[in-house]
Amino acid sequence: MSSESKEQHDLSPRDSTEGNDSSPSGIHLELQRESSTDFKQFETNDQCRPYHRILIECQEKSDTNFKEFVIKKLQKNCQCSPAKAKNMILGFLPILQWLPKYDLKKNILGDVMSGLIVGILLVPQSIAYSLLAGQEPVYGLYTSFFASIIYFLLGTSRHISVGIFGVLCLMIGETVDRELQKAGYDNAHSAPSLGMVSNGSMLLNHTSERICDKSCYAIMVGSSVTFMAGVYQVAMGLFQVGFVSVYLSDALLSGFVTGASFTILTSQAKYLLGLNLPRSNGVGSLITTWIHVFRNIHKTNLCDLITSLLCLLVLLPTKELNEHFKSKLKAPIPIELVVVVAATLASHFGKLHENYNSSIAGHIPTGFMPPKVPEWNLIPSVAVDAIAISIIGFAITVSLSEMFAKKHGYTVRANQEMYAIGFCNIIPSFFHCFTTSAALAKTLVKESTGCQTQLSGVVTALVLLLVLLVIAPLFYSLQKSVLAVITIVNLRGALRKFRDLPKMWNISRMDTVIWFVTMLSSALLSTEIGLLVGVCFSMFCVILRTQKPKSSLLGLVEESEVFESVSAYKNLQTKPGIKIFRFVAPLYYINKECFKSALYKQTVNPILIKVAWKKAAKRKIKEEVVTPGGIQDEMSVQLSHDPLELHTIVIDCSAIQFLDTAGIHTLKEVRRDYEAIGIQVLLAQCNPSVRDSLTKGEYCKKEEENLLFYSVYEAMAFAEVSKNQKGIYVPNGLNLSSV
Repeated sequence: MSSESKEQHDLSPRDSTEGNDSSPSGIHLELQRESSTDFKQFETNDQCRPYHRILIECQEKSDTNFKEFVIKKLQKNCQCSPAKAKNMILGFLPILQWLPKYDLKKNILGDVMSGLIVGILLVPQSIAYSLLAGQEPVYGLYTSFFASIIYFLLGTSRHISVGIFGVLCLMIGETVDRELQKAGYDNAHSAPSLGMVSNGSMLLNHTSERICDKSCYAIMVGSSVTFMAGVYQVAMGLFQVGFVSVYLSDALLSGFVTGASFTILTSQAKYLLGLNLPRSNGVGSLITTWIHVFRNIHKTNLCDLITSLLCLLVLLPTKELNEHFKSKLKAPIPIELVVVVAATLASHFGKLHENYNSSIAGHIPTGFMPPKVPEWNLIPSVAVDAIAISIIGFAITVSLSEMFAKKHGYTVRANQEMYAIGFCNIIPSFFHCFTTSAALAKTLVKESTGCQTQLSGVVTALVLLLVLLVIAPLFYSLQKSVLAVITIVNLRGALRKFRDLPKMWNISRMDTVIWFVTMLSSALLSTEIGLLVGVCFSMFCVILRTQKPKSSLLGLVEESEVFESVSAYKNLQTKPGIKIFRFVAPLYYINKECFKSALYKQTVNPILIKVAWKKAAKRKIKEEVVTPGGIQDEMSVQLSHDPLELHTIVIDCSAIQFLDTAGIHTLKEVRRDYEAIGIQVLLAQCNPSVRDSLTKGEYCKKEEENLLFYSVYEAMAFAEVSKNQKGIYVPNGLNLSSV
């Protein structure tokens, strides 16, 4: 048996009775004096083992002032060379890296197949989500087309599908409706007519010198919001502030999307029933909308209601079949396109608009409209709205791209993804488009149908181009109720999150509470306020976790140097007179009192002991005894105390990530209180940050560095040495070199 294993064996409690040595632990100890600051060694069976103090010599830091630092950074980043220019171009345009290496035989079939299927799915969804964003259907097709092309050039993810996303469309629609009302457009018809100037009414746009109708003004607002959102995203990429997304946890994003899904469903209810209602905005819009729906339910258009029910009966089962048999199907059934074509034919030949006053999409022009600069006068009004939209857009895009990259074994650059999604908003904003991001449902379809590279985005764009140039006018008779059903059916994934709640509750109750708070605030208040409430509540939960963290006393696992909580595990060994305390959180101003109270409760309270000693001393003085000769018994007035069984407290600092000023003062105070009653305090397993804070805070002097240890085991061994050495008591803060 090695000396190390023998020492472990000797330190177990049972050896205190089985050993044949005089010391309780069965170890012969001999102090050796080397210098006043050197480590002491003890002998175990004629072999010396050192106590490892934390005496690490720091690297010398160069005395570079701030001006020199800035100049050095600028010289490094601003120098231009052919190699650096090439790397910058290749980094900004990833297509120049992967396209020359494209394996045509291996990848082309999967890319073409997935691009075709996603393009077919995007046609009805782009038209439907335009309704949600308060825009003409053609603008939804524009948005999906340009986003596919630009992400093909700039994106690093091979699998995500960038285009229209329901939650962002909802946020755009709320902003558009607010600005329409501020500009004085008809409030009775808050959603613009889907026909291009179909009502013939021309209103003066107060932010422009030319005449602009309602739909024209709506896309001006939408493109202005989109431009600002893209600027924010590119700026975040330039300044590398993608860390903002870390505040959007998975639970928070999931709750936000689910809450926004209820708002989306509510906004589409009037189209399902064929009601002509104003769009509610602001806090409580969900409840207000349902009140308006029920007040006007007697005006339901039976034609639209029947169409909605028939589409639901077809779409829901087929979607479920697609999901259930996705492993067996080579491609999902494009049921949305089938429903759109069938409903359009039925509406056209049945003359549903003329005979039953059913609301239809109206004329959708072919080709592209001339590019137009976003309305600069609208920028101040929509700049704040664009902040939340930009954060949600890039957070979802980056998280999805990283998720699928990890799944398929390649890497993506989060910073480049921010550039890509930013330019997917900036450039299309000049072409009458609104905000885009990655969408999970279409990304899953894209992956499952064999997508291999970003080239599938070009195929999707070609499908949309065909629709824009040739097919778009054929959707003139398409009912709005059909588009609303398509939007609602695509919310199934978000609403299914309720099924995951029991599992989430078992894993993390705090995450479940964050999910509920974000979901309810997003649904009942508004999407922007809900996001803000979710972020603030999530950060509050982080603080709450550190404010009252877990703490425990530790015991030694037999025949090892591992320490675990005595309240969580059985058969752990503890040393008499030594308490090992673990605090699982940073020690800072918020939880310093919690640290002290937990430590005092689980060990001994030095304040109470000192109070008890003072009371005992006063009682002794009052009961002083005078001898018959008149001589006072001096021993009766001495402040004698019974020695405490506890002589050492080891604080395991492995879970303390950092200390602030209050934390350092707390450790000093704890050490001082225990020192006053003869108990030494040792710190073990301090990380570099904690050690640096202790040094700067002057926790211990140079000659007191034996208070810090690499491991809890070494600290415990040192405590036994200091206690068991015959005739020597080592008080807290003194060195053994004084022997």
